[in-house]
Amino acid sequence: MTSFGHDVYDDVIVGGGHNGLVAAAYLARAGRSVLVLERLGNTGGAAISTRPFVGVDARLSRYSYLVSLLPAKIVRDLGLEFAVRKRTVSSYTPFERDGRAGGLLVGGGEARTRESFARLTGSEREYESWRAFYGRTGRLAEKVFPTLTEPLPTRAELRARIDDEAAWRMLFEEPLGRAVEEHFADDLVRGVVLTDALIGTFADAHDASLVQNRCFLYHVIGGGTGDWDVPVGGMGALTDALAAAARAAGAEIATGHEVLRIETDGRAPAEVTFRTATGEGRVVGRTVLVNASPRALGELLGEAPAPEPAPEGAQLKVNMLLRRLPRLRDTSVDPREAFGGTFHIAEGYAELARAHAEAAAGELPSVPPSEIYCHSLTDPSILGPELVAQGYQTLTLFGLHTPARLFGHDNQGAREVLLTGTLAQLDAHLAEPITDCLAFDADGRPCIEAKTPLDLERELRLPGGHIFHRDLSWPYAEDRGAAGRWGVGTPYANVLLCGAGAVRGGGVSGVPGHNAAMAVLGH
Repeated sequence: MTSFGHDVYDDVIVGGGHNGLVAAAYLARAGRSVLVLERLGNTGGAAISTRPFVGVDARLSRYSYLVSLLPAKIVRDLGLEFAVRKRTVSSYTPFERDGRAGGLLVGGGEARTRESFARLTGSEREYESWRAFYGRTGRLAEKVFPTLTEPLPTRAELRARIDDEAAWRMLFEEPLGRAVEEHFADDLVRGVVLTDALIGTFADAHDASLVQNRCFLYHVIGGGTGDWDVPVGGMGALTDALAAAARAAGAEIATGHEVLRIETDGRAPAEVTFRTATGEGRVVGRTVLVNASPRALGELLGEAPAPEPAPEGAQLKVNMLLRRLPRLRDTSVDPREAFGGTFHIAEGYAELARAHAEAAAGELPSVPPSEIYCHSLTDPSILGPELVAQGYQTLTLFGLHTPARLFGHDNQGAREVLLTGTLAQLDAHLAEPITDCLAFDADGRPCIEAKTPLDLERELRLPGGHIFHRDLSWPYAEDRGAAGRWGVGTPYANVLLCGAGAVRGGGVSGVPGHNAAMAVLGH
C-alpha cells in the first residue's frame, strides 16, 4: 500500500485536474502539507495533451482546446512556465447565397472585417451593430473578469460594478435571443453571435432559465477581452506546469489513487478512503478539497442524489490530423486563415434553432452544427519536426446540440451517424472531401477520433458528459450562506468544492482552485 509523507495532512485534494493542481500549488506555497489523490495514471483531467494516433508524433489537446478564462494572476502567482498565442483571425463562417460560395471573416484587421460584413449583408449596418454589441460586452468583461478571483460579490454588488443597465438587462435578465434579434438582422450573423451561448450547453436562444446567457457570459469575459487563445505546447503544457509548481512547493501527488469515500462530521479531520491497484487505503485531511462534480462529491459523502435533474453534456468532440488543409469553395480566403480562427459550420440562427428542436424531440440533428479550429497553425510545436516539414495540420471539431440522451440506446451507432453527418456539413463548404486530407496512423487507420458525452463520462467521469460538471452559475452569490465567501462551500465546513461545478467554475480557468485555496487560507 502507498506510503505517504504524513499521517495527517492539512489538505487532501481529491482529483488532479487543473483546478486541483492550482489549489495544491497555492496551499503548498503557503507552507501547508498537501496531498493530491488522482484516479488516473496522470494528472490534468480533461486539460491534457496526448498522442491519440498510433505511431504519429502529434500531441493534441484531446478534450479541452483553447484558453480564455485563466487569469494572468494565477500564472504570475504560481510562476508558471506557460504561454498562449493570439489567433490572427477570430472566426470564419462559410455560406452559400444565390449559388455563390462566400464566407464571413472576422479578423485580419478592421477594414477587412468591415468589408466581409458588407459582402455578406450588402451594407455596413450589420457591422456597426456588431461593433456596438461587442463594444458593450467588452466593457462589461473588463469589469466582471477581475471579480472571478475576488470574494464572491452579491448580485447587487456586481450590478453596481457593471454600471450599465442595458448590458445588465441584456445578459442577466432577458433571454439572449432577444438581444441577438434586436441587434442583428442577418441570420448568419445572429448564429455566429449565438454560438458562444451554446458551447457545452443544450439550450434554445429564448430559454427562460437563461442557461444560455450564463454560457455566453463566460465566453465573452475571458481575460477582460473575450479572446480565446492557443496554449503553446497544447493544453497539457498548462497542467504539466501546474503539477511542477505544486511539487516544487512541496505538495505530494499520487496518481492511480481512486477516492471511494469521504467521512466527516464537518468539524473533525476527514478520513478519505482510496483504492489503488494493490488494495484500499486511508488518509486523513484537516480540510478536503474536491476537484470533481457536485454530484460526485455527494456520492463520496454518501449522500442521496440531489433532486434536480442530473447533469447532461451536449457536445461531440472530434480530433483529426491532416496531411494538408483542405481547399475551400470560397476562393477569396486562404484555408490557413479560415481554419486559424473558429470555423463555423451549419451555425446559422435558424439552423441552430432547428438542431435544438430536433435534439429536444429525441433525434440527432439532421444538419449538425459544429465549429473547428486548427491549433497547429498558431502553435506548430505540438507536431514533430517531420510532420511540420510535410505540412501536416491538426483539426479540432466541437459539435453542438447533441445531448447525452441521444446516445443512450446505441452510443457507437449514434456516434458514427453523427460524425458522418457533421463531416458532410463541413464538406459542403470544401472543394474536396475532408477524408481525402486525413493522415494515417502506423496501422494504416485514418487519424480521426470522435467522443460523445457518454464517452467523456466513461473516460473522465464527467457527469452525463457535461464539460462544466453542471450548468454554469452566475458569477455572483445566489445564496452566500450555502456557497460561502468564495463560492466553494459545502454543508461541511472542512470540505470544499474546487472543480468546475463551483460557483464561477467551468472551462479551463483555475478559478475554482484558486478560490478554494483562498477560502482555506482565510483570505
